[in-house]
Amino acid sequence: MCTQIDSGVVCESMTDQKRIVLKPIGYVRTKAVGDEVKDKGRTSQIVIDSEFSEAIEGIDGFSHIFVLFWLNQVFAQSKMLKVHPRGREDLPLLGVFATRTNLRPNPLGLTLVELLGVNGNVLVVRGLDAFDETPVLDLKPFDFWDMAENARVPEWWTKLNREKSGRS
Repeated sequence: MCTQIDSGVVCESMTDQKRIVLKPIGYVRTKAVGDEVKDKGRTSQIVIDSEFSEAIEGIDGFSHIFVLFWLNQVFAQSKMLKVHPRGREDLPLLGVFATRTNLRPNPLGLTLVELLGVNGNVLVVRGLDAFDETPVLDLKPFDFWDMAENARVPEWWTKLNREKSGRS
């Protein structure tokens, strides 16, 4: 069970009383609302807390970064373990770990974004699918180690990708 507190997020396991405390390094600033956050062309900002400003030195040398964030606006159905991808019932019912749903046991978001610029403690990015005031937990630069040769995806994903690109 996870609880949001002023200084971060506290997660406790009821079985063995292990505790994880996550402290955001900053937050998202965006004008996007609702489904607008899914627009990969939209720009937004990541405001880094001043105590972590030294940690972003050199990040401007990368064109893309991974952003790990807390899905603080996802509350309902967090115990759901199976979903239809994209909520489409014509696609198979799958475990949440086999999909990109935001309905997860631990509401973490991970997105690869284009880094457009750094102005002091503010990163300007394109393609971040997070809401305004979303807590940012970590940043990692994209590099060629992150590429996978011979990656495969299931047929349902290929179907979605064809539909998205307008090919049937």
